[in-house]
Amino acid sequence: MAKVVKKEHVTEMYEAIMKLQSVEECRHFFEDLCSPTELSAMEQRYAVASLLLKDKVYLEILEETSASTATISRVKRMLNYGTGCLPTVIERLREDTE
Repeated sequence: MAKVVKKEHVTEMYEAIMKLQSVEECRHFFEDLCSPTELSAMEQRYAVASLLLKDKVYLEILEETSASTATISRVKRMLNYGTGCLPTVIERLREDTE
């Protein structure tokens, strides 16, 4: 059975993320924290979410990201039924780059 991580350690990780001061520092933080496979999966899911929010269809997303249809479906379900945070952050980023 997996050992349960105490809540304060989980909260501390999110607080640490909030202390990152640049994109480069953020990249290094996640490279230190995640395996290359985990990091690649998160980057791919972010790309899928961004494309879904641009109303791209599955075939376009598959061609651009190489994500499986199962991954695309999971991300779409998260966008429809998740917390709403990811779409909000993607929109903020788009506004900053316009």
